[in-house]
Amino acid sequence: MYDPLTYRADATPAATALIDADRDARWSVADLDAAVDRVAGRLAALGVRPGDRLAVCLPTRPVAVQVIHAAVRLGATLVPLGTRLTPEELAVRLARADVTTLVCDATTEADAVAAADAAAGDEGDAPVPVVSTDAETDADRVTALDAQAPEAVVPHDWALGSTLVVPFTSGTTGTPKGVRLTLRNVLASAVASVFRLGLSRDETWHVALPLHHVGGLTPVVRMPLYGMTVVLRSAFDAEAVAADFERYDVTATSLVPTTLSRLLDATTGDLGPSLRTVLLGGAPATGTLLDRCVERSVPVFPTYGMTEAASQIATATPAEAAANPGTVGRPLFWTDLSVRDDDGDELPPGETGELVVSGPTVSPGYLDADATAAAFGEVGLRTGDVGYRNADGLLWIVGRTDDLIITGGENVAPATVVGALRDYPDVADAAVVGLPDEEWGERVAALVVPREGADLTRATLDDHCRARLAGYEVPRTIRFADAIPRTDSGTVDRDAVRDRLA
Repeated sequence: MYDPLTYRADATPAATALIDADRDARWSVADLDAAVDRVAGRLAALGVRPGDRLAVCLPTRPVAVQVIHAAVRLGATLVPLGTRLTPEELAVRLARADVTTLVCDATTEADAVAAADAAAGDEGDAPVPVVSTDAETDADRVTALDAQAPEAVVPHDWALGSTLVVPFTSGTTGTPKGVRLTLRNVLASAVASVFRLGLSRDETWHVALPLHHVGGLTPVVRMPLYGMTVVLRSAFDAEAVAADFERYDVTATSLVPTTLSRLLDATTGDLGPSLRTVLLGGAPATGTLLDRCVERSVPVFPTYGMTEAASQIATATPAEAAANPGTVGRPLFWTDLSVRDDDGDELPPGETGELVVSGPTVSPGYLDADATAAAFGEVGLRTGDVGYRNADGLLWIVGRTDDLIITGGENVAPATVVGALRDYPDVADAAVVGLPDEEWGERVAALVVPREGADLTRATLDDHCRARLAGYEVPRTIRFADAIPRTDSGTVDRDAVRDRLA
């Protein structure tokens, strides 16, 4: 009753739950349920109990799916961690989340051990136990999960308000924060998403995103709720993903603009006869990219979401996206979204301000009480995102409050400058930030990726921008790069961009 996978195993045991595209291996619901029971039993034998914080540092592989659902079965709060984090970054997250056990594999074991030891600090605290999903390990600090005799496990009786998972924000600016997502948040998000996207009885969702990111995690968690199949690929490769779409009759996927662009570059025609939903988020999609989707009949649903809202906040249908360039659609079912000024007063349609959201999908707060008090208030979560809605309720995102560049007393929204740069045919991608300037306080600076074979110059871009932007908005510093630094979720890594420009 309280474990979605156990419930699904009773309802449709023979249905395909999981496909490992890297190995073309399949698990029925019954097979996956049995595997999760073994993993949960072995973790229980190692002392994992309800209320513990179980961290997972694993690639996008079937064993990670098993550990995720084992945490649910045991009543342990899941703390998903990125596999590309340094030991120092991992240690900070282990300490903040008060992790009691860390699960790794051979690819992340060395960093996991270093992080677990560092998280103990100088006060002599007991180090976090490290458990490897691989059968053998040579490290003294690591216990092999498969070597444990599993205990019998009764699925945990979750309360709706209990914290199910603590993902960390991507930390593109400032310090990453641990977000408390409750069972109610996750279930409400699953329902609201279906109301917007629709759901087929034979849904097959392709996942090539990291599982510490909500875009990768949510399909895995929703799989038994929807009764759908999840196809996993451990890393994004455009040609391999396109082949997966054909081979496994994929109906839906979650992508970021960069990966969608690569997928379009690597293919011709449609992206698969069964594909009906491409949930596109993590970063704003350019008009050029959306035009390519229309030309190729790609069913793209631009979405605006946050870890703090368990994924989607607003999503546009393909028809809305085509008719209203740049929109991310309407707020989802149960989600209240308002646009507010600096004093917290709600603004009318057409006026730009900070987005505030509330509803059952929104987290009760962060692990840190001060961060919670700063962002959550009576009217909801102050997102830090800036946007506006039109009279029909459609939403546009124009930037973030902490991205705003103030140069010579004038406010510059980086998204406006990026849009102008991307309008130039020879520009493939761009990012805009503010850099310190002795005369103007800040100056507008741009990192630009030229299209392959393009002869792009600073003077050309300067002329192009001056014809489209106010003088104070024109980038005073322009540098070229092969790619824009981004996080796993596709968001621009603004600190890395500033380092490159500096």
